[in-house]
Amino acid sequence: MEKNEKWLQWAVELQGLAQAGLFYSKDKYELERYERIREISAEIISYQSEIPLEKVKDLFCNDVGYQTPKIDTRAAIFKEGKILLVHEANGTWALPGGWVDVNVSVEENTIKEVKEEAGLDIRVKRIIAVQDREKHNLPIYAY
Repeated sequence: MEKNEKWLQWAVELQGLAQAGLFYSKDKYELERYERIREISAEIISYQSEIPLEKVKDLFCNDVGYQTPKIDTRAAIFKEGKILLVHEANGTWALPGGWVDVNVSVEENTIKEVKEEAGLDIRVKRIIAVQDREKHNLPIYAY
C-alpha cells in the first residue's frame, strides 16, 4: 500500500475495531467510546475523500456484528429432479448457505451452512456461479 493510502487502511481498521466493540461490549460507556471511534473513522474518510460525512456513514458505518469477509456461499442440492430450499428467518425460501466465517474456506463454509440449515452432510463438487454483490444488492458496502 502506498504511503498516501495509509490513512484509508487506518480508517478501515478503526471501523472494524469499533464494530467489534459495539457488538461485544455491554457497558454503556464503552459503547459510547466505540461509537466515537466509528465516527472518527468516517470523519477520516470524509475528510480525505471529500465525500460528505453522512454519505460515508451510510456506506461505512451500517454493518453490525463481527466483520466477515462478505462472501456468501450457497449450495444447490438436487435429488430426483427437485432442489433443496430452506426457510429463511425473514420468511423467504433460499438455497442453504450464508456468510463465510473469517479463516474458513468457501468449501468449508458451504458444508457447515448446509449442516446447520438442512441437517445434511454434503460434499462440494464445484462452483457454479460467482455474483458480484455490488452490482446486485443494496445497501452498497464500502469494502
